[in-house]
Amino acid sequence: MQKGYVYPWILDNVVESQNKKEVSQNISLIIVLILYLFDIQYVILGFMWLPKLRVASSSLVCRSCRKMGKLQICGFLILYNPKNFKKQNKMAVELKDLTKRSENYSQWYNELVVKADLAEQSAVRGCMVIKPYGYAIWEKIQRQLDDMFKETGHVNAYFPLLIPKSFLSREAEHVEGFAKECAVVTHHRLKNAPDGSGVIVDPEAKLEEELIIRPTSETIIWNTYKNWINSYRDLPILCNQWANVMRWEMRTRLFLRTAEFLWQEGHTAHATREEAEEEAVRMLNVYAEFAEKYMAVPVVKGVKSANERFAGALDTYTIEAMMQDGKALQSGTSHFLGQNFAKAFDVQFVNKENKMEYVWATSWGVSTRLMGALIMTHSDDNGLVLPPHLAPIQVVIVPIYKNAEMLQKINEKVAGIVAKLKSMGISVKYDNADNKRPGFKFADYELKGVPVRLVMGGRDLENNTMEVMRRDTLEKETLSCDGIEEYVKNLLEEIQTNVYQKALNYRNSHITKVDSYDEFKEKIEEGGFILAHWDGTVETEEKIKEETKATIRCIPFETFLDDDKEPGTCMVTGKPSACRALFARSY
Repeated sequence: MQKGYVYPWILDNVVESQNKKEVSQNISLIIVLILYLFDIQYVILGFMWLPKLRVASSSLVCRSCRKMGKLQICGFLILYNPKNFKKQNKMAVELKDLTKRSENYSQWYNELVVKADLAEQSAVRGCMVIKPYGYAIWEKIQRQLDDMFKETGHVNAYFPLLIPKSFLSREAEHVEGFAKECAVVTHHRLKNAPDGSGVIVDPEAKLEEELIIRPTSETIIWNTYKNWINSYRDLPILCNQWANVMRWEMRTRLFLRTAEFLWQEGHTAHATREEAEEEAVRMLNVYAEFAEKYMAVPVVKGVKSANERFAGALDTYTIEAMMQDGKALQSGTSHFLGQNFAKAFDVQFVNKENKMEYVWATSWGVSTRLMGALIMTHSDDNGLVLPPHLAPIQVVIVPIYKNAEMLQKINEKVAGIVAKLKSMGISVKYDNADNKRPGFKFADYELKGVPVRLVMGGRDLENNTMEVMRRDTLEKETLSCDGIEEYVKNLLEEIQTNVYQKALNYRNSHITKVDSYDEFKEKIEEGGFILAHWDGTVETEEKIKEETKATIRCIPFETFLDDDKEPGTCMVTGKPSACRALFARSY
């Protein structure tokens, strides 16, 4: 006997029969069962009238009920113990047991990342293990971005992980910006401890010059470019690399901020300032297009304030996304580096006028932080909601069957649907594994954000139908199998559009214009983006940050509210302001 299940009993012909002994035996059995399950928290005893033959459709009816065509009373006892229920339905229940976003958004995020099999903490402090399902999403991000880079003329290369310490000291702002985050390699050999306790660093193997595990690659790349560039004919150089970097973060969170993370970093060299500035803006637009078209994440494009720009850059351009808790997430940056790194590494070229000139530079990158944006923009209390364009599995098909014969028939029926969906370029998984019940599969795929779920049972097989559920709205409908592939294809695009529009509506409804500092302090507690005038000074910017924990996310290129591009007065100092800046608390 297992606790936590529904146990039915037949009180055979109780109404018509006068067999009191039989009745008392059944009642005694129920009492015994209650006593056996003394630790239960809820007991529901009831009787249900079950009409002829129709009882077969009820999951609460035992096999003997299904065989009988008589009008009868079925007594049933629901014995529910939360602990044991979790044991019996362990996987499905635990999958759905997420903290509500409204209760604790941060905890909801952390739980979802782990339960959806995206990533987990590693044995190395601050570093994460990206699990296969999470990495599959990253691969789709990587593949699409890589195609877009190559369409704009960029090529991939690879540069060393380790950077000589002296390289970082050549660009003053750069080293100042990254010095506190650098991991340093000092020795090149281990040896056994004299006392046999393990291995120790060999003090005789100290490096002549310490090596920095790359926090970013500008220095090593520009030292390399010096050997590649002599004349204007060698320009432009449009290189990108997919790599890992290390920044020694003290407070980490999976995907959003980890000591080691994956990213791409583009590094380009140009003959003119204008060409380099155009490149920086072009790549920002590539990021924005990717975020909105593929991630379904609406972004604000703009330029960073001097205090927030990349260390060593003249200008930093950014795309800022709003998460469901109203906080901003910097989702991609592009930097106009001017000639700073060319001068630091003496990278000069002979221009068309036969004069020596320093090269103009850009760098730009996005990282696995995009995974965080994807999760926090769309997902709900039931788990992930993935836009179809980035979902590793766009369609999952689950059979419901009573026996091997029925499964075989469903397999044969579904095979043609799977083949046609794949021919349309749709990634589909037919999950007919018998090691998990359908209920678990439903919960698992819902948690993992699979956009469309198709279900076929015995009755569906007879009627040539399938149940279709869309993950974004959780709506279900039963449709004919005829033409269902085309329907699913259109549905995926509809879901892609819907999740973007939902995020866009939320973002736009949480952009507020304020004119006074008191109002700013009040509104920032509510979350969202705030457009406010700022006098352009670092001092005022730092004051706002210290007092409200809000930062200038960017000076937007676009207009979002009336007169946000018009001059005004700073909300803090009353000094002149050229236009409104976009403020928010951020990750």
